[in-house]
Amino acid sequence: MTVPTTPHTPPDPPAPTPVSTAPLTPPPGDPSHGDPAPGPDFITPTDNVFVRTHLGGFPDIDPAAWTLTVEGLVERPLRLDLATLRALPSGRLTAVHECFGSPFRPDTPTRAVTNIEWAGLPLAALLDRAGPLPAARHVLFEGADTGSFQGEDGLSYVKDLPLETARRDVFLAHGMNGEPLRVRHGYPLRAVVPRMFGTNSVKWLTRIVLTDERPEHVFTTTFYTRTLPGDDTPQPVRALDVNSKILSPAPDADVPYTGWAFRGRTWSTTEVVRLDLSFDGGPWEPATLDVPGGDPAWQGFSLRRTLAPGPHTVRSRATDAAGRVQPPPGARNSVHELRFTVGGPPSRSPHP
Repeated sequence: MTVPTTPHTPPDPPAPTPVSTAPLTPPPGDPSHGDPAPGPDFITPTDNVFVRTHLGGFPDIDPAAWTLTVEGLVERPLRLDLATLRALPSGRLTAVHECFGSPFRPDTPTRAVTNIEWAGLPLAALLDRAGPLPAARHVLFEGADTGSFQGEDGLSYVKDLPLETARRDVFLAHGMNGEPLRVRHGYPLRAVVPRMFGTNSVKWLTRIVLTDERPEHVFTTTFYTRTLPGDDTPQPVRALDVNSKILSPAPDADVPYTGWAFRGRTWSTTEVVRLDLSFDGGPWEPATLDVPGGDPAWQGFSLRRTLAPGPHTVRSRATDAAGRVQPPPGARNSVHELRFTVGGPPSRSPHP
């Protein structure tokens, strides 16, 4: 991998006095540790957005000292401080955001998924200013978090994408759900890659490096790879699977005898065109799907059903425009199933 240096690299700004902050690890029981709580919200409340880190916590970043560099195989290397970055024209992007799960168990479902409104700017705006050289083929994203992972010390979190993909898709976010990005979610800047798993959306972003080859790194070529059905070789974990999640009723809930509207969310790399529910192993029944908007957000679904009193199960199965269908149990994105109980009919008072 060639990462050339150039005498035109802007000098580092003077380092201000460091600012110390208290630890920001979510406390036990914080909803961000797990899957988002069931609810009707199209945009997941920020407090319920999951948090995943690989290197032991959140970096302590002084916003006055933070900079983002765009370097490597570019004509004009860039170094931008936070004020300069925020002064650039910005926009908004609503996108589904899903955790792939453990890189050691790539076939285990997690269903940690949210839908977030990001504020920021497209990576393409910075690449246009930097001017990629003809030899550039890949883009490396590096975060400020450092630590140890699987016996390797001194690591930073690094991911990569093909240059063409990164230019087209990557969004650099400094805001989230109408407020400034929080430290736990990547403040002051994170990469967001819609239609890809969250492992590709590097938090606490500090460096963007254009290279001629894929970087060899524990988080690029060692972990977060998988062999998909029909393939012979492992591929980077990138594109989202077709998937769905039942949000109402909650698992093990008691629902009324008079009927219940079964609701949830479904998502993929493209539009989901069909969502079916199956009760107690019975035939698949089509649910009503929300029409997708212009952003790569999730879609809602619903189906009202009356069932006999007693315990039941319900499964959801999505089909996307590419023809992909959620598989049976045993796969990472297998059909979602939950159990619930229907109460008995109200007792009638005897006539006087």
